[in-house]
Amino acid sequence: MNSLDFSHSEVERAARYHRPRYAALFVDLLLSVAVLAVLQWLWTGPWHLVKGLGWGGAAAAYAGLVWAAGLIVRVPVSFWRDHLRERRYGFSTQTVGGWAGDLVKGEALGLLFLAVLWTTLVGFAHWLPSAWPVAAAAAAALGFGFLAFVAPVVLEPIFNRFRPLADERLAAELRAIAERAGVPVRDVLVADASRRTTKVNAYVSGLGKTRRVVLYDTLLDAADEGELKLVVAHELGHRRERHIVKITVGGMAGAALWIVLLWMFLGSRVASPRELPLVLLITTGLRVASAAPVAALFRSFERAADRYSLELTHDLTAFERTHLTLARKNLGDLAPPRLAYLLLFTHPTAPERLAFGRAWAGA
Repeated sequence: MNSLDFSHSEVERAARYHRPRYAALFVDLLLSVAVLAVLQWLWTGPWHLVKGLGWGGAAAAYAGLVWAAGLIVRVPVSFWRDHLRERRYGFSTQTVGGWAGDLVKGEALGLLFLAVLWTTLVGFAHWLPSAWPVAAAAAAALGFGFLAFVAPVVLEPIFNRFRPLADERLAAELRAIAERAGVPVRDVLVADASRRTTKVNAYVSGLGKTRRVVLYDTLLDAADEGELKLVVAHELGHRRERHIVKITVGGMAGAALWIVLLWMFLGSRVASPRELPLVLLITTGLRVASAAPVAALFRSFERAADRYSLELTHDLTAFERTHLTLARKNLGDLAPPRLAYLLLFTHPTAPERLAFGRAWAGA
């Protein structure tokens, strides 16, 4: 790390913020696993409440009970991590009610997806006893692709409001950058993130007609024009390299593989709605096992987008300002523990990005 980039106090403050958060994620994982293990092997009371509803009703109702049990156990950790600690460090702009409202919306969506997924999976196992893995794998892949397409216009507005970038001159210049990059975008939108956080961010989402570049309103307030152009160039790099398409195709393949692995582990037991906790335990294990390679893949995408932002703008100074601003405004971990980096970091650290930019300029 270049000692001129970040002071020792900045490195230490970032560590004090993040280390307990890593511990909270680990505790959250342990609690989730414990609840599922108890429901699967030690306490069958919830299952007896719904087992008389027929396989379809039992699958949907048991999904609700399993989800609720996990939520009740995990809410205290979530409240500390996502509200109290964010308030302490000056990031959260929400009241307790606002945080709870977002939690309810997110958990309601999660429950809906789980109930539909589990009921459908149990249904395939009942309707096609010998061929259910093929049908379920195809349905899971198509479902993932469909969600990737509709998320920007159906799911994202549940949590944020979006408006076109009001500065017409800046919007025109950003669109011109997109044209020059060969990846024109119809919409550069601004999300009202400030009603939730002071952190800054931008992202791309959607496929085809739903694709968009989204800037946080906090980023507009914190960044100068050169930084905004650099950020948009970075997001255009994701488009240029077709990262969203690759992620979507990879997710579809992963969803199909998940079904195949469930078949290998459980076989016809999937037809029993009672096996949901075991299915979720297996799924959790697969997610942990795949965390490091998935994070490494995402970091490679970010490095490619960083390179493209430099090639498109030829502005190393803006690149450096941008990643210094992002690290300081978001209190990014500048020297994370190795295990946390391997499992959790989908982006290179700020020192890595600054070093990359300077190496690119030197080359």
